[in-house]
Amino acid sequence: MTDSVIPLWINGKEEVSISTFDVVSPHNNEVCWRSANAVREDALKAVEAAKAAFPSWSQTKPAFKQKILFKAADLLEERIPEYGSFMRTEMGADIGTSDYFVLPLAVSMMRDVAGRISTIVGSVNTTQDEGTSAMVWKEPYGVTLGIAPWNAPYVFGVRSIANAIATGNTTIIKGSELTPRCYWAVGKALHDAGLPPGVVNVISCAPSDAPALVKVLVENPAIKHINFTGSAATGRKIAELCGRNLKPCLMELGGKNSAIVLEDADLQKAAMSVAAGAFLNSGQICMSTDRILIHEGIAEKFLAVFKNTIAEMAASSPSPPLVVSAASQNRLQSLISDAISRGAHVLTPSLPSPGSGAIFTPTVIGEINPGMIFSQDEAFGPLVGYIIVRDEEEAIELANATEYGLAASVFTQDLRRAFKVAKRLESGAVHINSMTVRDDPGLPFGGVKNSGWGRFNTEYGFNEFLVTKSVTWDD
Repeated sequence: MTDSVIPLWINGKEEVSISTFDVVSPHNNEVCWRSANAVREDALKAVEAAKAAFPSWSQTKPAFKQKILFKAADLLEERIPEYGSFMRTEMGADIGTSDYFVLPLAVSMMRDVAGRISTIVGSVNTTQDEGTSAMVWKEPYGVTLGIAPWNAPYVFGVRSIANAIATGNTTIIKGSELTPRCYWAVGKALHDAGLPPGVVNVISCAPSDAPALVKVLVENPAIKHINFTGSAATGRKIAELCGRNLKPCLMELGGKNSAIVLEDADLQKAAMSVAAGAFLNSGQICMSTDRILIHEGIAEKFLAVFKNTIAEMAASSPSPPLVVSAASQNRLQSLISDAISRGAHVLTPSLPSPGSGAIFTPTVIGEINPGMIFSQDEAFGPLVGYIIVRDEEEAIELANATEYGLAASVFTQDLRRAFKVAKRLESGAVHINSMTVRDDPGLPFGGVKNSGWGRFNTEYGFNEFLVTKSVTWDD
């Protein structure tokens, strides 16, 4: 690979295409490198490679799959300084996020998946008819398609690829056009670990070409299963395309995640957790805290502690936070302007951006109401709003008053009370006395409502990539 053009990975080889597209760094809003732009012919070539590799890979024994994935995890870990720099350049992540959060989590996920491969088993079932027996087998789909976003590229690349190939599938992953070098790097680690050609194919394309390219892939008869991580708006389009082609899909979409701070909460712990949940990776995580629902009995004290916590975080940061692009920067500012025009006030102001780059200062807005765009749309940036509530009942009602249902937090020193609240929250995950951002490889991950369906991680994630087959015989 040259420093200027990022290739595709097709059939175990780095491939260039007939065209390229620019990758712009949010550090200075200038082109950092170019990427090969996958066209229809490249997509079909990737499908054929994955299709040809499937018969052999689906029969590969667990020990060899484990060896490949463990080796790839080791390589990712060894290359954290290099691969972290790609993420910082392409999406503006700080070194703490890239080198100490996203990449280590990706490594942990890869190892967790590898360790579970030998647990894939079928069952022996009892039949109703005398003189007959039955088994249920679990088998891979065949060729799968993963479509992954930019905000944690190593995590999403590993999650999609590892679950697919651990269960005996081959795969094509279409990485985000904003972070193509990160997705190339995942392919590189797998290639260097000895993965056979065609088992994993990595492609990227210009955003204007993405709808047509995805359509070509989803409609191809060889593609048997699709997984998508990204926005609900794009997820709807892909789910509709999958539905028209009667293909199963796993959808992990956005969130409008709430942190509930009850009157008996540890305020210092709650403030630290909420700030981290709102501003880690510049708030560009599907699980990021968008709304804080604060009991009126402790609201004044909590907000004072929260404001000090944010100031301390800002003082300890070596550089101002970046969002992924100037477009994202402008979108976030418009959310604040709309909220202020509809009665909100700013607790911690969004300061003017010094110098060049997509800088956005962590911002807290209060007195948000349902009429604001912010109240319903995913912020996906270092922007959080708060509402002061009368009691636990109102907090639950407001937390559920959104189309999304991905993650939530509850802060209270009464564990039974926390369980009671968690039971009523319409969310794929509820974290008690910790931040909304948590993707543990040992826990199933996914949402409800407009946050999608299906689960990644653990045996739940494996089952998303497997089909069951009933086999009967006469004794």
